[in-house]
Amino acid sequence: MADELIAQLGGSLAAVNDRIRVACERSGRDRASVRLLPVSKTMGIDKIRALHANGCALFGENKVQEAQHKAELLADTPSIQWSVIGHLQTNKARFVARFASEFQALDSLRVARELDKRLQAEGRAIDVFVQVNSSGEESKFGLPPDEVEAFAESLHPFESLRIRGLMTLAVFSESHERVGACFTRMQQLRERLRDNDRASGDYDELSMGMSGDFELAIAHGATVVRIGQAIFGARLNPLDYWPPSG
Repeated sequence: MADELIAQLGGSLAAVNDRIRVACERSGRDRASVRLLPVSKTMGIDKIRALHANGCALFGENKVQEAQHKAELLADTPSIQWSVIGHLQTNKARFVARFASEFQALDSLRVARELDKRLQAEGRAIDVFVQVNSSGEESKFGLPPDEVEAFAESLHPFESLRIRGLMTLAVFSESHERVGACFTRMQQLRERLRDNDRASGDYDELSMGMSGDFELAIAHGATVVRIGQAIFGARLNPLDYWPPSG
């Protein structure tokens, strides 16, 4: 069964990588400029191990408790690393500081302060993306675009946070115009931040695009695409999944 799962997920991974390659070619971009982040939320340890056998080392998780549990179960494979891509409450920053190598959802100074404090206590630093609410939807986390520059200018004291770029979830829509508008907004914001000498960070990265819209995101300059279902298949109902088994 393990070999069968490795082959199955390897095929899905190859198909997604081929779509990324084609999207890059259409946009005149180098394939190496786009990083694929497999999102393993609700997926079992067997699937993560199978994808790791296909060469994937960094996995994205939305929920801190789930990510930490998986990190503990996979502690025997230190080459597997974790990117926390979901909203973080300050009382869970201590967990992220222990196991994550990347955090893509920074949107408040309270979280920045607490995460930096916890990381310093652990003697670690991690890569961080500032989350932007590019669609303006009340249901989404992230900073409004017009508040991001001031926020970026306030991050200098937090030396354990390596600010790499921006992350967003575009509006969920079949309209390429509406989705593309979110991605264009992110491109423009990144350029402003690159020109802002007061901003903390280098802002080389744009994490945007998921299974349904990553090709459009690549056309708009995405450097990280977060892909779950297109690789792993349909997600499980959390009530059926939690806690994950080893």
